[in-house]
This record gives sequence, C-alpha cells and structure tokens, in this order.
Amino acid sequence: MRKIWAVIRREFVERVRTRAFLLSTILFPLFMAAMVILPGFLMSRSTGTQRLAFVDATSDGMGQRMVDALQAARIGGSAAPPRYVVTRIAALDRATEVRDSLLPMTGRSRKLDGFEGILVVSDSTVTKGKAEYFGANVASFNDMRELEQTIRPIVIARRLEGMGVDLAQVMKSVQGIDLVTNKVADGKLTGESGAATFALAYAMGFILYFSLLIFGTQVMNSIVEEKNNRIVEILVSSLTPFQMMLGKVVGVGLVALLQIGIWAGAATFFSANQQKILGGLGVAASGPMPFTFPSMSPSLLIVFLIFFALGFLLFAAAYAAVGAMSNTTQDAGQLQMPVMMFVLVGFFSVFALIRDPNGTAAHVLSFVPMLTPFVIPMRYSISPLPPLELLTAIAVTVIGLLAIVWVAARIYRVGILSYGKKASVRDMMRWIRTA
Repeated sequence: MRKIWAVIRREFVERVRTRAFLLSTILFPLFMAAMVILPGFLMSRSTGTQRLAFVDATSDGMGQRMVDALQAARIGGSAAPPRYVVTRIAALDRATEVRDSLLPMTGRSRKLDGFEGILVVSDSTVTKGKAEYFGANVASFNDMRELEQTIRPIVIARRLEGMGVDLAQVMKSVQGIDLVTNKVADGKLTGESGAATFALAYAMGFILYFSLLIFGTQVMNSIVEEKNNRIVEILVSSLTPFQMMLGKVVGVGLVALLQIGIWAGAATFFSANQQKILGGLGVAASGPMPFTFPSMSPSLLIVFLIFFALGFLLFAAAYAAVGAMSNTTQDAGQLQMPVMMFVLVGFFSVFALIRDPNGTAAHVLSFVPMLTPFVIPMRYSISPLPPLELLTAIAVTVIGLLAIVWVAARIYRVGILSYGKKASVRDMMRWIRTA
C-alpha cells in the first residue's frame, strides 16, 4: 500500500505543480467572473443614439406613426436614452430623388448634418411588405433587427385597418401563453424548472466527458512518455505493474477532482452572488447569468460522485492499457478511438434519453458498464431511482470496472516493457492469456 501511495503522490504532485494546471485552474474562475461582470457592464453602457433620416413616401399618415414609434424606442428601459433621433422628410412621389440627396450625408453621424442611415417607406411597404434602409453599417444584424421590429407592428396594424378588422381584438386573440414548468419528484414539488433539470443533467454528463477527455489522455500519455524514457524499467524493479497502473489512475483522478471541484465552486459562487458583485462594482445587473448552476440535492450529489469515481476509474484503466500498447503518442491517438467511442456514446446518450428517462432504452443502457456512469446520474437528476435499481447499477459498474482493470492490468504488465513494435489485436490477446 505504501508503494501505491508513493505513485499516487508522485502523479498528483507532478501534475498539480505544472504551469498548465495552475494556469487552467486560475483562468476558469477568472472566466466565470468575467461572465458575471461583462454582461452587466456592457448592458449598462449606452450603445449610442442613432441619427436616422426617415424618407416618408406614404399617403395615409402611416409614415408619421412609424416616426412616433421610432422616437419612442429606448436603449434598455424606459428611462434610457432614445434609440433613434429621427428626421422626417416628406417625399410623396419623389422618394428616389430625396434619398439620393441624402446619401452624401450618410455615414457622417458625428457631424450635425450626418445620419447613420436612411429609411425609405412608401405605400408599397403595406402591400408588398418591403422597406429600404441605406446605411454605413448594414452588417449589424442586431441593429437591423431592432429597426425592423420597431416598424413591423405599424405595418401589421395598417393592414388590419384596411381589412376592417379591430386591431385590439386581434391582439387580444393572438396573445400567447407562458407555460411555466415545475418539476415533481416523489409526489412533491422541487422548485426546479424544466430548463434547470435539463441543464443539471447536461452539466453532469459534460463534467465526466470533459474529465475523461483531458485527464484520461494524461494517463495514457504519461505511460507512453515513461516507456520512451525507459523510466518504467526502473519503476518495475520496485513495484508491480498493477501497483503502477493503480497509482497512476488514482493520482490523476485526484487531480481531476481537485481541478473540477475548484471550477465548480467558482461557478457556483459567482452564479449565486452575481447581484452582489455587480452592485459592489456599481454596475446594474443585466439579468440572470447565462451559466447559472441549478441546485443539486445531497442525494443527487452522492450519486453523481459515486458514478463519477467509478466511471473515471473504468475509463482511466482502459486509457492506461492503450498507453501500455503504444510506443508513440501517434500510436496512442489511433488506439484510443474505441475508448473514445464509448465516451462519446455515453455523453450523447444524455440527449437521447432525457425525453424518456424511464423508458426501455434508458433501463437497458443503465446496465451497460461503459455507459452507466453517464446514464444513471442523468436519470436520477430527473426522477430519483428505486434503491434496488440504483444498487444494481452500482454493482454492474463495479463488475465492469473490475473486468476492465483485470484486462488492462494484464495488457499493462506486458505492454509497458514492449518496445519497437506496434501492438496488434493478436498481441493483445496473447498478453491477456499469458500475462
């Protein structure tokens, strides 16, 4: 046990002290802080009032109604600066001439006689549904959408008036509904919405996927590097190959838990204290944070940690076997594809099963050892599983883990001392039988 602990300690300390670990561990909390501060800061800044020339070629007063709507538009709330300063030019039957006379002044908004753009509206705007805008920055999709959404209701209202339809009755009849979702678990309200449930299920699957993608390959590359440096020949003289593999897997796993724990803690802290942080900086909050973490019950946290640990050990052992079979990182990159396929299938199964987490497919995949670590936490986050089913899934995963570790250990025992030849399937089968 002392020898295994020595390997665990070495793997943990060597990785925690690297510059890459320190930078990534520090940069992610800074990124989360930026996600809290920047949206509020940017929303609190004025984007600037646009000077707009309105060429009115309408004959029924619709143009003036559009001008009134544009002048009423605000950047943000009702007390915010106006979005547009509109100069209306009447141009019935001469819209083209007026537009051409205004073009030289377009794009010179910093001068008193300049405009950001020219909006040309005529009677055909109602019949054909088209208005023309001429401006220096027509590539700003947000600005174009804001302008279009401001004048569209006026056009729709004018069409309805032409058909003799009561606009107030139409707007009342087409008023939408807001479907509020509330999660029920064990016959009780949990206070979570459907979006929060999906976000939680997705986050748990992504954490395991991300950990395997980053730290699983670290196990594999570490073994390849030690083989190339012949360090492994010194190590096997003082401890067994199984002790080496177990120490590497557990050591890297602890690094993964440490880093992900720091990231999750930072995300939770900044998400929960967004209003206070923005208030302390004198910035008005811009609304909910895009990456707000939903609450996690203690039982779900326990289930997630159990299956995260089992899943990581299972796949890390497979990565260790791949590293033992490889002589170069290029070989390892090719041989790891079967392992990566299971990781990808497990991650994307979350999306496939979230619509029916208690269906036949979900029950079947829950007892496939390579997929169970992804499926069970997702299902449990939506609806708590019966204790018998949960214990069975844990037992199946442990059995699969022991099988993978047994196969990986036998491959590892021979592969770490195999040089110069890329291992074939026949070689691996012979190592498993004879190791």
